[in-house]
Formats: sequence, C-alpha cells, structure tokens
Amino acid sequence: MTARECLEQLDKKAAKKAVAARTTEGGLLDLTALVGPDAALTPVLPGEAEALDVLRHSTAHVMAEAVQELFPGVKVAIGPSIEDGFYYDFEYERPFTLEDLPAIENKMAELIKANTPFKRRMIPKAEALSLFSSQGEDYKVELIEDLEDGQISLYDQGGFTDLCRGPHLPATGRIGAFKLLSVAGAYWRGNEKNKMLSRIYGTAFWDRKELKHHLALLEEAKKRDHRVLGRQLDLFSFNDEVGAGLAIWHPKGAMLRYLIEEFERQEHLRRGYDMVQGPLILKRELWERSGHFDNYRENMYFTEVDEIQYGIKPMNCLSHMLIYKSRRRSYRDLPMRMFELGLVHRHEKSGVMHGLTRVRAFTQDDAHLLCTPEQLQDEILGIMNLVTDMMDLFGFEYSMELSTRPEKSIGTDEDWERATEALRKALKASGREWELNEGDGAFYGPKIDVQLTDALKRRWQCATIQCDFTLPERFDLTYTAPDGSAQRPVMLHRTILGSLERFIGILIEHYAGAFPLWLAPEQVRILTVTERADEWAKEVKAGLQAAGFRAEADLRNEKLGAKVREAQVEKIPYMIILGDNEAKDRKVTPRLKSGKNLEAMSLDELIALFKEEVSAPFDQMRAKAAQRDSKPSGNNA
Repeated sequence: MTARECLEQLDKKAAKKAVAARTTEGGLLDLTALVGPDAALTPVLPGEAEALDVLRHSTAHVMAEAVQELFPGVKVAIGPSIEDGFYYDFEYERPFTLEDLPAIENKMAELIKANTPFKRRMIPKAEALSLFSSQGEDYKVELIEDLEDGQISLYDQGGFTDLCRGPHLPATGRIGAFKLLSVAGAYWRGNEKNKMLSRIYGTAFWDRKELKHHLALLEEAKKRDHRVLGRQLDLFSFNDEVGAGLAIWHPKGAMLRYLIEEFERQEHLRRGYDMVQGPLILKRELWERSGHFDNYRENMYFTEVDEIQYGIKPMNCLSHMLIYKSRRRSYRDLPMRMFELGLVHRHEKSGVMHGLTRVRAFTQDDAHLLCTPEQLQDEILGIMNLVTDMMDLFGFEYSMELSTRPEKSIGTDEDWERATEALRKALKASGREWELNEGDGAFYGPKIDVQLTDALKRRWQCATIQCDFTLPERFDLTYTAPDGSAQRPVMLHRTILGSLERFIGILIEHYAGAFPLWLAPEQVRILTVTERADEWAKEVKAGLQAAGFRAEADLRNEKLGAKVREAQVEKIPYMIILGDNEAKDRKVTPRLKSGKNLEAMSLDELIALFKEEVSAPFDQMRAKAAQRDSKPSGNNA
C-alpha cells in the first residue's frame, strides 16, 4: 500500500490534508511511497515546520522548471529550502536580474495551476550519470559522481527531472502562495575558485495572508538594515581602500561600542572574572600544538617576522592557556575565569561578508574558565545565567541548542562523551528548554549555542558555551588536588554577545537604530529657538555633561522645524527646546523623538529624570537575577 493509504486507515480527514508521511524514526516519505501493511506512520500537516520545508522545496523545483522553459540552455545546480524560503542556483549566458522575476513567477503560476504530480523514481547511478550527461547538466553529473554506487533518487514533474532525496508535495497544485524575492551571485559549492552561478531566492507559504505578513516583515527589515542605518546615524563605514570586511568606527559608533564593552567589563568583574589580554600574533608552533593549524588553517592569516612564521589569532584561547600555565595552580585557585575583549581576524570568503554581521576583523567577548570536574556544572549554569541577564537587558527572546561532535574534530571519544554529558546535565539542571543539534559542535568540543530572536522574529546565533577537555591536555595544564596529585582541569570556552561587530549589527536592526537612553551615543540634543537662548543652552549642555550624560547643542541659525527633523532622523532619544521663556525662567522643555513634549522643568529635575531612566533596565535585570539566584540551584558562579 502507499503511505497515503496507510494514513487513511488512521484518519481520512488528516490523510487528505497531509503533505507527507512521518515514520516512527522521524524520517519523511512521499504520500505515494510504498510501505508495508504494518507501517506506523503519522501525517505531516500544513502548519508544521516540516510541512513548510516540503512546500518550499517543491516550489524550488517548480521555479527550476519555469526557468528551464523560459531560458533555453540554462543549467541547474542545487535548489534547497532554507529557513525563510528557498533558492536555486543556475548557470546561464548572463546573470539573472530582478527584471526576470515577473516572467518566472507567471510561468510558475501556470505550472502550479496544471497540478502536475511530483513522481519519485530510483535508477542506478550509471543510468543517472548518463541521463544528466545527455542533458548537459554538468552540475548534476558532478553531484552524482560524489555519491556512492547504488540507486539514485530522482523526481519528475512535467518535463523537469531533478536529482533529489525528497519528499515533495503530491502535486504542484498543492503549492499555496509564493513570491520570488531577489537575485545574487553564488560560487558553485561555495568555493570562490569555482564558477559564479546565478541564484534566485524565493519564499512560499500555505496562504496569501501568511505570505503578505512575511513580505511586510521583509520590508520592515529593509528599513532597519544596519548598513543603511549605520550611514544614516554616522556609526561606521567600510572602505575599499582599507579592505573588505574591515569596519571603520566613527565617533558615535565607537561610543556605542564603548558603552557595551564597559558594561560587559563591569558585569564580568561582578561575577568573579579576571581581565586578561593576549597578543594579536602568536608563533605557528602554538597553533600546531592547539590543533588550529590542522583544523582551522583555511580561516587564518599568517605573517613572517625574523624568518619565523606567526598566525594572526582567530581566537583568544591560546594566550589564556599560557596565563594558566605561567605558574603552579592548586584546586584552591579554581575556578579560574579569564575574560578578554579580544580582537581576532578570520579569513571569510568575499561572497559571504555582509555589513557588520560577517566581517574579517572583529572583537569577541571571549572567556575561558578552568575548573575541577566537580565545579563544571555550576560554572556552565553561571554562564547560562549571565546569558539570560544580558539578553533580558537588550530585550531579546532566546532559545538554546546542544551541538554535538562534527565529522572533523580532535580528541578522544571518551573526552567528547564526557564533555557532551556535562553540557546536557547542565541544560537539564537549568530547567530551560533546549534542542539537540547533531554534528554542529566546534572541532575541539561540543557546545551550547544560544539563538536570539529579534524584534522581527529572526533568529541569530550569538552566545556559545563550549566544553573542552582537549586543550588542557595539549598544553599539559594541571592543578594540585587535595591529595597532592596532579590533575587535569576542565576548560569552558564561552562568549556572551559573541562578535561585538555582529551583535551591534543585530542590535541596530532590533532597535531600528532607536537605542534606549542608556545606550544612545548621543542621549540629548539641545535646540535653540533664538540666539538669546544660546547661553542657557551652553549652560544646560555643561550641566548634563557634568552629570555624565552625552549632550550636544545645536545653536545654528536654522528654523526649529529643520533642527527637530534632523534630530528625529538621527534618532536622538531626547531633544531640549529652549526659547526666550526657558532662558528667562531657567527651565528646560524635554521632547521625545516621538514628538511628545514633557512639562517644563528645572535642569536638576531633568538630570534626575535621565538618571532614573538610565538605571531602570539595570535595576530590573539585577532584581530578576537576585530573585533567580535566591532559589536553590547549586550555582556558585
């Protein structure tokens, strides 16, 4: 019987709505797949994440068929579903443009209306190679050549055949609302030495209401693009004369960085961390000892000094290892928590760099904690609490994932199992929900990744907690146990915000450039209506600056409306408008960037108002932390 018939025996209504079938092992099958009479299947229904993935993958195939019909001679490469939609890569005599998309969409609508079935078939590898070779589909041939000998899975719909594991919708007519979004260049298999292909991005949903909502979010995301706001707010820039992926921080952007960095320093000192700092370059031999040279070399830069090869650090951990090793350590010295806002460099491919969120030089809020095995769980919980407090302060929702051993890794099976189990136990002890992410750990250890959700419901990976038994072994780190024996400490690598450049890019878009008062590079701008208020404006500015606030005065002979609009465009939290009455009464009239005016008040009252607003988010964060920490948890960090 087919999977559909199997589902009909359980629930005919659900079987009718199903887009695929789920096996007890979690795999997905086409509804036309043949199964045994005792098969235990459940329906994959619209509304489930897996169903949306099937929809988008099927829509990608329809797009490829449309492109093939409209542009004879085009070669198709790969076309997966992705988090917010799908894409397909093509080789054509010219790059595709936005002007091509309407015609492709119209052709796709025809193919969907035809309600053509998606049909899966299995053929021998040799036959598959022959088929795609005869069609001139070089990219499919290359993909098949990399597969093991045996049966190859293909899908046909109408006149289009694709190499694919599936599953797919029963027919093209099940595709709901779709939209092609953009075009881009993409190197074949992500390798810049390969041919540049044309990539078309799109998205699909079950109905037009969902699509409309998603497109509205995309439009809002364009308005919040940190690259655009970075220029508008004069925060940072990139310059080809400097080099790709190397940010230049302007005064306001540098102030924004300073505020975040200083807050991080203070929080880490409060939680028992030591400030450390290592050099930017270290000898190649150290990178060989750590395993980075063998496992991370392609992401590193190297230089030579006095005929000695040095690696420019992509991570901060090696200096921290040497600090620990600089003298004998006792169990009484542990846990040892070393924190560094360290500048690192990584060789990112030119095609993947994107504003601040993917750069080649960035500052990482790195820390390395060395502890006894008995202290490990409490240290992990302490880091998780720091993540919670930070994310609450910035207004992010978040979730956690446990990422396990990747294919390319160092260390023994025993060490990997110990490290993974330590992270798993800490997650369970925390009471927080988490997901398993198989095979996505670092090459030296498993990790907990924290996924942020911003104001537009987009997910970003920032904080990470990595458990490492390998580096202490490679650097022969030890401590003296209570019985006098030499024991190996356990190490935790961790970041909270991750790359500050990337986090600031995310933060700009999260706040749409309108930072809260404590974080705004310029907190208040004083605007004069007449020159007669200039002296009072200067006095107000000096008083605010003396109280620790970042204030500027606009004394230009311009109309007030123009000054106000400029401050609003620059998203200054407060404006102080001063005219003859304010100068005479020595008062100030605060105006919010929203346009709302507050009552006139004295300078001292204004300073008190600002102090309360600046301290409120920190007071709330610490009150929540105190309430959490007052509950028994076994956490000493």
